[in-house]
Amino acid sequence: MPLSNNVIGCINFITVLLSIPVIGVGIWLAIGTVNSCVKILQWPVIILGVLILLVGLAGFIGGFWRITWLLVVYLIAMLVLIVLLGVLVGFIYMVTIKGAGHPEPSRAYLEYSLQDYSTWLRRRVQRSYKWERIRTCLSTTSICPELNQRYSLALDFFNAHLDPIQSGCCKPPTKCGFTFVNPTYWISPIDMSADMDCLQWSNDQNTLCYSCDSCKAGLLANIKVDWLKADIFLLLALIGLIIVYIIGCCAFRNAETEDIFRKYKQGYT
Repeated sequence: MPLSNNVIGCINFITVLLSIPVIGVGIWLAIGTVNSCVKILQWPVIILGVLILLVGLAGFIGGFWRITWLLVVYLIAMLVLIVLLGVLVGFIYMVTIKGAGHPEPSRAYLEYSLQDYSTWLRRRVQRSYKWERIRTCLSTTSICPELNQRYSLALDFFNAHLDPIQSGCCKPPTKCGFTFVNPTYWISPIDMSADMDCLQWSNDQNTLCYSCDSCKAGLLANIKVDWLKADIFLLLALIGLIIVYIIGCCAFRNAETEDIFRKYKQGYT
């Protein structure tokens, strides 16, 4: 029995270790410049990781000290958390599967369209009261100002591989036909396009194209990249948790079987 207890405890300790990458993914999303302005996925991931950590500790304690009811609670709670993590992994993949940049002639960077992204993601940025907070947050970062320090010539800027958020928020859309002065200052054409993004562009460094749909699309493109990276780590953690959970169930069943045989043997003798 002590061997079985130790095995169950060690298996459950691995669960504790697997909670670390889940929590780490949440923290990484929370401290990212773009994701910190959106605040959609960070807390659900962190909370789920902390719950996995606490349940894993409960299973670890129950395994080493042979607290049967605690192990039963661990098995039930961990199954629920594994299902929740699986749902989260699938949800992230489904909302980020759509959307990509579009090339423009004589430009190395891509342009982004809001309509290319999933309805759920668009709703996170299209509502005015939500976007106003995000826009204010983005305008206080160095995402756009740093472009002026890196590119002084139009050719260098046009050949630059900009981040989606820089392409969408820091300059007017290429289709508007603005004339380059510097990355965040452009001369508008005499015949302005009726496109709303062209009309909303401003050389005010606190405004730029932060109110444009192209900025919202660029933000979603950045989120898509970061969320897909996070989804890979969460998927690996999910696979690890499933394997550990199956082994833990087998070990628990074997320990219970050994306990029954031990009690039977003692009663027989």
